[in-house]
Amino acid sequence: MHAAAAALLGVGLAVALIMWGDLPKPEEVAVSPPPNALTAPVVRSWREAARRVEENRGEPVGRAAAVVVPSELRHYSDRRRFLAVQVAESRAQDFELPDDYAELVALIERGQMVEMKPLGDEYVLYGIGSSVSDDPLTHYDRATGTDIPLYENYADFQDADAAMEESIPELKAKAAGLQKDLRVLRAPKLRKQRAAYLRQRKALQAQLKGTQAAVKLLDKRRQRVAAFYDDYDKRRLLVAEYRLLSDKAADFDGRSYDLRTPAGRAQFKARLLSFIRPEAREVLLEIARHYHDQFGRPLPVTSLVRTERYQQRLGEVNANATQIATPPHTTGLAFDVYDRYMTAAEQNELMRFVAQLEDEGRVEALRETRDHIHIFAFNDGRRPAEALIARSLDAVRPAFVAAPRRAPAVKKSAVRRPALSRSTSRPPPGRVSPPAR
Repeated sequence: MHAAAAALLGVGLAVALIMWGDLPKPEEVAVSPPPNALTAPVVRSWREAARRVEENRGEPVGRAAAVVVPSELRHYSDRRRFLAVQVAESRAQDFELPDDYAELVALIERGQMVEMKPLGDEYVLYGIGSSVSDDPLTHYDRATGTDIPLYENYADFQDADAAMEESIPELKAKAAGLQKDLRVLRAPKLRKQRAAYLRQRKALQAQLKGTQAAVKLLDKRRQRVAAFYDDYDKRRLLVAEYRLLSDKAADFDGRSYDLRTPAGRAQFKARLLSFIRPEAREVLLEIARHYHDQFGRPLPVTSLVRTERYQQRLGEVNANATQIATPPHTTGLAFDVYDRYMTAAEQNELMRFVAQLEDEGRVEALRETRDHIHIFAFNDGRRPAEALIARSLDAVRPAFVAAPRRAPAVKKSAVRRPALSRSTSRPPPGRVSPPAR
């Protein structure tokens, strides 16, 4: 009997192993866990929440869903007004805006920003800081619009400067070699070989032009960096910023990041972007709670605070990233919600609730063209004065009058905002990562 039982158990295990191999594995989520997901249980919980965000609803989602966008979430007839309202709030509060990561850390250390954990009861951070670079940390010089690398001391700067100086002759030698190749390149006698000759000549010319430009750029960069480190006061500022960042990276609420490695730097930067002002955090949680209560899913949040420099770089790959003197996300009052996987019912209810908050004068919001809803929370729960908004219009892009819709516009609490006509064509639903945020 024991032998028979053992045989049956062996067969059962074999069948189970075969069946296990046929079971569908959980589909991997479109984005990676945020760097503040510290432990394996948190990462597992985060992945499960992200799967809930991306779960197939069995009906059209995102921009393939037929939704009714409230007038509150559309552009004003003068498109400048949407950004002007947010600029006015920043001016009214006299916020200190972070140009770079060192200034953001300073705001965090003073308690002006609070961290959003990777996963809350009703929300999930979904792709926060996905566009950060793994480059060495820098100081952003607003006067020249350039990045100045941060070194721990003057000796480290001298080593880096010497390395740049050695690179210049190498690049010049490469340029000379390309010029020689161009001189000796001869046009073929046979017509059928001329196309290949022209392609080769064009490629050499492009390489030469790029190498010569690199020489000029490297030399200019070397002079600019030296101008900072050879100035005593500027050097003290840069070294202080480096130490502020390195101290934070060494002990970031119990976790450390190695700033000497590309991966460590990228994780550190991305985690810094998971902060927000306390007042905006409360609004975010209120919206997330409502969405979760209605649909049982976590609210996907893709953007919180940004530095001025990160905003500029983001603008190169994301048309939604505004390029003005006071970008809303640098205030720490703005956050973005991702509706790419939401059904029409989900989107309509979410937009209705956000529109209600806007009618109450608590937020300014816009449904963007790349699957996001941008929400800006007013610091004291009140819209800034109309006179200040009017004075802020010139701080944003030139005036653009939106095309009026055919139906009468819905009145807002402060100003009438006509809805823009929108194309009825939509991209097919699919499983994609959020745009760079």
